[in-house]
Amino acid sequence: MATKIKKDDLVKIIAGKDKGSEGKVLRVADGKVLVQGCNMVTKHQKANQANPKGGIAHQEAMIDASNVMYVHKGKPTRIGFKTVDNKKVRVAKSTGEVID
Repeated sequence: MATKIKKDDLVKIIAGKDKGSEGKVLRVADGKVLVQGCNMVTKHQKANQANPKGGIAHQEAMIDASNVMYVHKGKPTRIGFKTVDNKKVRVAKSTGEVID
């Protein structure tokens, strides 16, 4: 199945502790997305050469792709697919416009 959410898309979180927040997709993997500035978790890091003191770091965690919606012209919308010139493209369901 084709992935509806891709890297660098602007998405809105529709479920979970960060519901309502928007951010850019940093990574997509296995049906999950990493959204910039959302779903922040604390990670305890061991000391290493790059970080001699170690300590607690705050970073984004993956969110299931079903909990985010693509934002098109400022509003969240579902995404469909259409064939244009023998090429499969993503289409915003609310407006019918081609996304990419």
